[in-house]
Amino acid sequence: MKIDRRSMIVGGISAAAAMANPAAWAQPNKLRRLVVGQSVPLTGAADQIGLAYLNGAKLYFDTINAKNGAAGYKIEVKALDDGYNPVKAAANAKQLVDEGVDALFGFVGTASCDAAFAAAKSSNSLFFAPFAASDTLRDAALSNVFHVRPALADEAYKMARHCATLNQSRIAVFAEDDAMGRAGLAAVNQALVDLKRPPIVASAFAPVNSDKVDAAVALLAKAQPQAIIQVSLFNTSAAFIRAMRKTGFAGQFLNFSVVGIDPLFTALGKEIGGVVISQVVPSPRSAGTPIIKEYLDVVNQTDQSPSYESVEGYIAARTFAEGVRRSAAGGGKPDRAGLQKAFESMTDYDVGGFRVNLRAKKYESVRLVDLVTITPDGKVVR
Repeated sequence: MKIDRRSMIVGGISAAAAMANPAAWAQPNKLRRLVVGQSVPLTGAADQIGLAYLNGAKLYFDTINAKNGAAGYKIEVKALDDGYNPVKAAANAKQLVDEGVDALFGFVGTASCDAAFAAAKSSNSLFFAPFAASDTLRDAALSNVFHVRPALADEAYKMARHCATLNQSRIAVFAEDDAMGRAGLAAVNQALVDLKRPPIVASAFAPVNSDKVDAAVALLAKAQPQAIIQVSLFNTSAAFIRAMRKTGFAGQFLNFSVVGIDPLFTALGKEIGGVVISQVVPSPRSAGTPIIKEYLDVVNQTDQSPSYESVEGYIAARTFAEGVRRSAAGGGKPDRAGLQKAFESMTDYDVGGFRVNLRAKKYESVRLVDLVTITPDGKVVR
């Protein structure tokens, strides 16, 4: 039977609100529950990414809950919409902490993650699996932050090394004028230094989620780059690629994974041919990978379409549930201290053929970054 994805989200929110009962810890004869609080863009510039990431996480949590949960604990998601607005994300984080969620989970967007973490810092809440957080949230001193995806630095290094392999020394950067764009630009600059490659020949910014790219196109075309690395969401990226190609640019476009590969394909259609996209989780089409086979078996029972962002949400949820299992082993319980200890132990967790290090150091996760292209007919090629 097909399940409506909007109903899944609304049902998850209402259930989480009703079940966020701290007294459940002291009632062993009743169902034990954990509540994770998530703020994602369900409207606004990155709504397709936020919706897919949330639904992917709920796919796993709902599946494991139907099987008596993780070590007997059912994991509920309380999700709030932030519209890709960091001020709203910070307010959501504070609200979720005040409501007593057991962890903050899966916040989306560089500026939103930074703002949310700052708002919740005094509570020392666990901050788990942020999507596209800045690399400053990977500081080893932040003992309560755990990352499932590789860093922006890892993606930048992989793309810069790819350009070096092709003997491309004239690299430019196009970015949206926000925290994500500036963080990505900094990551590319540092990667080129670390690889002992020439510095970028130019950089240009455009407004977030906008087709106002003419000034950036003019500046970068003048610099005559061989390749352009983009730090932007799908709408802005598509507008830039189209406009840049009209100048006669025949070089390569490389994109950070935050672009949203499936929305980018929708925006560009057949014009996507030759565009390179960094990916940090296995392709939803690689059914030979155990975690993807498991994911597809679940997603095919709903009305959802498989996507990279949904896969990432599913993997993040599965990893969180493993932390719950480890913390509950031997009579323990998944309170904040128990979960933190469990997550700290997960430095090489095999999630069905995909390895996760929740406390990876700089460039340790480069090996997990995959560079892919999409053919005009929609086939993903490594």
